[in-house]
Amino acid sequence: MQITLGIINVSEAKKLILESCITAKIENVSLLEATGSVLAEKINSVVNTPPFDQAAMDGYAFDFDSWDRKSVLTVSGEVQAGNFSSATVKSFETVRIFTGAPLPTGTDTVVMQEKIIVVGKTICIQDNLLVKGSNVRREGSQTIKGELVMQKGQLLTPAAISFLASIGVDKLNVYSKPSVSIIVTGDELMPPGRILSNGQIYESNSFGLTAALNQINISPVSIDIVNDEEAEIIKTITSRLSTDILILTGGVSVGNYDLVPSSLKQCGVVQIFHKVKQKPGKPLYFGKINQTLVFALPGNPAAVLTCFYEYVLPAISRFTQKQYFRRLQMPLASDFRKKPGLTFFLKGKTKYHEVIILNNQESYMMNSFAMADCILELEEDKELYKKGDLVNVSMIV
Repeated sequence: MQITLGIINVSEAKKLILESCITAKIENVSLLEATGSVLAEKINSVVNTPPFDQAAMDGYAFDFDSWDRKSVLTVSGEVQAGNFSSATVKSFETVRIFTGAPLPTGTDTVVMQEKIIVVGKTICIQDNLLVKGSNVRREGSQTIKGELVMQKGQLLTPAAISFLASIGVDKLNVYSKPSVSIIVTGDELMPPGRILSNGQIYESNSFGLTAALNQINISPVSIDIVNDEEAEIIKTITSRLSTDILILTGGVSVGNYDLVPSSLKQCGVVQIFHKVKQKPGKPLYFGKINQTLVFALPGNPAAVLTCFYEYVLPAISRFTQKQYFRRLQMPLASDFRKKPGLTFFLKGKTKYHEVIILNNQESYMMNSFAMADCILELEEDKELYKKGDLVNVSMIV
């Protein structure tokens, strides 16, 4: 495990996090539980699909080659979907058949019911375009038994789930989601809905992080709000180190009450880095104990969500083998000047194939973040950006 001392840049921080992620875990789940996950195995079909020649339309099945294109056909029976007829249909005979029903022996073509005239117990076909095999789904026309039908690494969309069900799959191996715990620190925090006293603020970080996790279909296994007391912080950390990812907010800088780094050390967490050349979120901490990844984020809400999307989310992606949001390049809508020596992560809004840098970018301000659909990354050493310059953009919706 590589351990760094001193402040590092963004690319180094991201590299260290991904190097610290364990190999993705695999779990066997039911078909519906697998929706949205990534397949961790190859799938071969265990059946032909369709498993028999079946009617693609409601109509009448008959043997095309024995029909002279003018004679009427005698209706000798009926086959519904889910039924099977063991009788052989003879020349100049036909059976009434419904969509999905198996074709009886002696038939190879279905004429649509809209293309016939019924005369007593006979039908007269009125379809000049009819050819042998019309309106029939051939056995194995979708998949052949033993055929490779889905590759490892494929995203299991609703259509993929439906397809797997159609070939008889009920359980399969997928890359599992990590378990995530959240610890929010701060004496000043009060839950929304209460009346604030002097010096208090509403706690929002647990709500933002939980919502961000819910957005990718992960529910945190625990959420703790603790005071700035070392013993309480240590006790809470210790109780949550069985999860795959532990996220803390607040108390991570260098003030007298920034107790999180020392508390993590006393809990046996090995610090990999602390402080990144970025704005917001410079005091970002990352460590590890056994297989648990520990992220300690600054307490300001905008910094918390920025660090989640830029650092925690890629770690989750490594677990699940799934890319959650698009990353692309877009032209800036206006000039922007920044301080060199820091990577800037800015809240943005895409419009007309360009990206707008929103107002109110301070790390405590969430009103602009609430309107943003992306985060822009502006390079550490670049100072001036001109309208039309391409910038890296991470979509968050």
